[in-house]
Amino acid sequence: MIADVPHPEGPKPPWLKSPIPAGERYFKLRRQLAERGLATICQSGRCPNISECWNNRHATFLILGTVCTRTCRFCSVEKGHPLPVEAGEADAVLEMAELMDLRYAVITSVTRDDLPDGGSGHFGTVIARLKTARPALRIEVLIPDFCGDHAALERVIAAGPDVIAHNLEAVRSVFPLLGRPDDRYGRSLEVLRYLADHGTQPVKSGLMVGLGEGEAEIEQTMDELLRAGVRLLTIGQYLRPTRHHVPVTRYYPPAEFAALKEKALALGFAACEAGHFVRSSYHSAQMYQSVTHEVPGL
Repeated sequence: MIADVPHPEGPKPPWLKSPIPAGERYFKLRRQLAERGLATICQSGRCPNISECWNNRHATFLILGTVCTRTCRFCSVEKGHPLPVEAGEADAVLEMAELMDLRYAVITSVTRDDLPDGGSGHFGTVIARLKTARPALRIEVLIPDFCGDHAALERVIAAGPDVIAHNLEAVRSVFPLLGRPDDRYGRSLEVLRYLADHGTQPVKSGLMVGLGEGEAEIEQTMDELLRAGVRLLTIGQYLRPTRHHVPVTRYYPPAEFAALKEKALALGFAACEAGHFVRSSYHSAQMYQSVTHEVPGL
């Protein structure tokens, strides 16, 4: 049942008040990173979960630069013509991982359709650098679709990350509103299916809600993800970055997110995180542990 919630054009509901970053470890790391001129996507993306993740020795890094070659209408990442890939980027990520003494790292990227391999080789380079220097570190990658190129997907699989994620992002009916052609919905499902069929790592995906989807559509999308081999699922509230982006149609209250998580687990997902501030990497280590029964970093 759809709950009565505040209208998206009015004040945000009380449950969408961002927590203030806190914790001694968080402030110490922020200072150390600033002194070295380093940053994480946790900071640049203004993630509301930053202090929780950092205090638990988890972080997310953006590689392949900061400019995306696609023009999705829900994302605040800069669009345009990216610069060449930084040769020392893998070393910079390792430096941050060591400084933060991470147990679990998520590596994601902008989409680089300008590169012959979509940047898949660079993902492999970063993964290899981290695994060699910090073998106890667990690594999750959140990859673009690489235009469905199987060779690119194989490069990432062969690099040996512990979890491979690719976000479907939304139900099929709202894809055109996001600046994504409908055929990319099918492409993303095929990417997830290929990862599940050809790799041994758990496959993960994520959805945003609040874009005009219906309850039946969400359940149908969950079913399609399961049939594609996805075992781990995140569901979060879409929050409009600026007035130039796709507007929010409604804010889901906490009870509805709890119901979505319950539904996902009942359908057969091994783990699901659902909530208004849930992002792709939220509680990633715990989700990894749910399918491997391994405590990262121990």
